[in-house]
Amino acid sequence: MATTSALPDLPTGDEPDGTERPEALTVIEPGVQTTVQDYPGRRGLQAKGFFPAGPVDHLAFRVANLLVGNAPGAAGLEIPMGRFKARLGFAGVIALTGADGAKPTLNGEPLPLWEAVRVAPGDVLACGIAKGPGFRLYLAVSGGIDVPEVLGSRATYTMGGLGGLDGRALARGDRLHLAPEGVGRTRRLRLPQSLRPGYVNDWEIEVMRGPHADPDFLTPDDWRDFCSLSWKVDLNSNRVGTRLNSHRFTWARKNGGAGGGHPSNQLDGSYPLGGINTNGDVPVILGPDGPTSGGFTTIATVVHAALWKVGQLRPGRDTIRFREVDFDEATALSKHIHYLLDPTHLEEL
Repeated sequence: MATTSALPDLPTGDEPDGTERPEALTVIEPGVQTTVQDYPGRRGLQAKGFFPAGPVDHLAFRVANLLVGNAPGAAGLEIPMGRFKARLGFAGVIALTGADGAKPTLNGEPLPLWEAVRVAPGDVLACGIAKGPGFRLYLAVSGGIDVPEVLGSRATYTMGGLGGLDGRALARGDRLHLAPEGVGRTRRLRLPQSLRPGYVNDWEIEVMRGPHADPDFLTPDDWRDFCSLSWKVDLNSNRVGTRLNSHRFTWARKNGGAGGGHPSNQLDGSYPLGGINTNGDVPVILGPDGPTSGGFTTIATVVHAALWKVGQLRPGRDTIRFREVDFDEATALSKHIHYLLDPTHLEEL
């Protein structure tokens, strides 16, 4: 690809300690909250107050990595809402997956989603605002983004300000590096159209009941309401949690007992990733940077195989209907995700 001219001057050169590492990209426009993530993030640290971080849409993230020949959990970028631009610094392949409507380009030419493309130093990747359906884009570079591991992961944990690049979202002029083995990679893969996840504006998300549902916390009517109403995604949603519209549940008890005066209160306990936490009358789906514990009931939990959908919910526009599944169906959904992530199903270009 040809080098694009008329770009602003940005820092180049080696690291301050003189160590040369292959440069992945230099950020020109960082977008709203673009972060380095890996998968599955920081597992096993909830007792110490850490949710795992990692991509909100774990499916699109892992597919992007497979397309460029990486391990599915290698570090890449999560780009919420698009509006991202970067100058690439290596010869290899990249893949962009996720939300529709961002009109991504490479050196001004349309860049296809869900397939790897070859790049050269100086190439410019640009995305407009992701108009959807979908909300987050994922960028994988061959070799993976090379940032230091913190507590066993490269994922950015926004609540704690650690991991990723200095524990923060990317800013203009940031330089990221990649693992040397990714340089010179040329193999191009594509996810077949038939295997691509479907993005919509009105989502159905699979949940399992509890741990604080009926009959002890909600009434049977409350649970029916929860599974039948259309819930709107609030504008005030992010990696910490996806807020939904408020709803006045009846509740099976008058108050939270020793946990507090509102029936949504309980004695402090741990929260599950994907738990649907009720803060008074407002349900919140806990995201990968969410709180690990607290004193509100969790009336349902999004099953792991459906968590990727939460990452593509567009705040202020999309709606959700929850569908209860049992353990067997949750397991079957997980097997389907594993099928989608089988590299033998990718097309070679």
